Amino acid sequence: MTNSIKRFRLARGWSQEQLAEICALSVRTIQRLENGDNASLETLSALAAAFEINISELANESQPLTETSQAADDKINAARERVEEKQKFFRSLVSALIVCGVLVVINLVTPHNTFWFIWPVGIWLAFIVVKGIRVFLLRNWIIQWKQKRLQRLLKR
Repeated sequence: MTNSIKRFRLARGWSQEQLAEICALSVRTIQRLENGDNASLETLSALAAAFEINISELANESQPLTETSQAADDKINAARERVEEKQKFFRSLVSALIVCGVLVVINLVTPHNTFWFIWPVGIWLAFIVVKGIRVFLLRNWIIQWKQKRLQRLLKR
């Protein structure tokens, strides 16, 4: 593990101070780990998240991975997926607002007696609202439903 932390750190061109800041660890902790001291699961989890790898890639081959390290890897991956999902939602929201704004301007600048922009803007924003509800409110419920469904199917 000692060589892997240093190898990952140097591959990114980070100093020990930069790595410590990214992981919210002390510089002394990074130094100890690179000198061969054992790391706690929380420390490994923070390092793996900073390097964007699994804890198993940081673990020493002589130390077998435990279920807790696998669970930590799963948590990290789930958190990454959640962040990506939220980023995707906000990108969709920004692009919808820009395009809808352009449609409003086009409709108001051109000489028409109707406000045709209301339909595409309304439909698009309705889709964004539904997506926001799914991402921010229903996500945990959907995950729990999927797990229960999978357990039922596996019991058969």
